[in-house]
Amino acid sequence: MAEAARRRDGRIARERMLEEAMTAIAESGLASLTMSALARRLGTSGGHILYYFGSKDLLLAEALRWSESRLTDERAALLTRRVTAPRKLELFCELYLPDGPRDPRWMLWLELWARTAGNADLRAAQDELDHAWQRDLTALLAKGVAQGRFAVPEDEVPARAVELLALLDGVSTRLLLAAPGTGTAWARTTALSAARRLVPHT
Repeated sequence: MAEAARRRDGRIARERMLEEAMTAIAESGLASLTMSALARRLGTSGGHILYYFGSKDLLLAEALRWSESRLTDERAALLTRRVTAPRKLELFCELYLPDGPRDPRWMLWLELWARTAGNADLRAAQDELDHAWQRDLTALLAKGVAQGRFAVPEDEVPARAVELLALLDGVSTRLLLAAPGTGTAWARTTALSAARRLVPHT
C-alpha cells in the first residue's frame, strides 16, 4: 500500500513538473528557461528536476510526449466514432490544429523542431510522435477509401497522409506565430480546404 502511494505521488509530482515546464517554455522559450527558475515555480530544487529529466532538452522531449499523450485517447475515440469518414477527417484536422496563437503544446513543437538537427534524442522523440499521428491518419483514410467515401487510390493513402500533415504543420505554425491574416477561423477553413483537395470525397 505504501509503495503504491509513493508511486502515485511520484507520478503526480512528475506530471506537475511537465505541466509547469510546458507553460514556462510556451511563455519564454526553452533558451530562457533555467532549472533553478523552474524549480522556484514548483517550490523544489533544480537538482530534483535534473534527477527526473537530466537536461533541458530531455525535459522538452518529455513535456511534449506528456502533452501529446493526452490526445492519444481522443484520436482513438475519433477513429471509432459512428460518423462518416469525411466528418472524421474534419474532426482529425481540428484536433491537430493549435487552439490559437502561442498554444502551449504547439510552442513545444516549435522548440523541438529548432533543436532536432543536432540532437539524436530529440529527433527520435519527433519521429515517435509524428509516426503516431501519421499512423492514425493513414488508418482513417484507408478505411474511408475502403468504404468508398474518399476518391484516393489505395496505394496513395500513406503519401496523402504525409502531405496533409505537412500542410497542417504549415497552417498551424502561421497561426501559432499570429502571422498577418491568420486566426483560428482562418486555420480551420484553410486546413479543411486542403484536406478536401488532397482527399476528395465521393
